[in-house]
Amino acid sequence: MTRSRIAFSLGLAGLLALAGCGAAPTTADVAAETYALTAMDAPSASPSEAAAAKPRRAYLRKNTLHGEITVQVKEGTRTVVVQRGTVTATDAKTLSVKSSDGFTQTWTLGDKAKVQGTLKTGAEVGVAGRKDGDATVARLVRVK
Repeated sequence: MTRSRIAFSLGLAGLLALAGCGAAPTTADVAAETYALTAMDAPSASPSEAAAAKPRRAYLRKNTLHGEITVQVKEGTRTVVVQRGTVTATDAKTLSVKSSDGFTQTWTLGDKAKVQGTLKTGAEVGVAGRKDGDATVARLVRVK
C-alpha cells in the first residue's frame, strides 16, 4: 500500500469514526486502526452508487455508539475499537466513557494518544484506538 493511500485512508477513517464529534484527520500513528475503519466501505462502481452510499455513511457516522473490528495487518491481526459517549471518569492515564445504550468502556491513554479538546467528567467524546490484550488503548479522543 502506498503512503498516499495510507494517508488518505487515515484521514477518511478518522472522519468516519468520529464525525459525529467533529473529528479532524489524524497523523500516521494510527494508520492500521484507521485503515481498518475505511476497509468497511467498498469502492463504488459508478458515481451514482457513490451518491447513494453517502447518506448511509452519514447515518452510520451519526448513529455509531461503539464497536470493534479485527483487521489483517502485516504483523498479524489488530482489533480496532471506537466509541462515542459521555466521560464518566478521567485522570492522567485513563478515560471511562459510557455510551447512550449503557455500554461503558475504560480506555488507557497511552503516550501516542491525541486528545483534541479538554477532557472532563460529563463531556461528550468520540474515542478510537485498539485493543491490546485486555486493555483498550486510546489513540484519538475528540471532545465535542
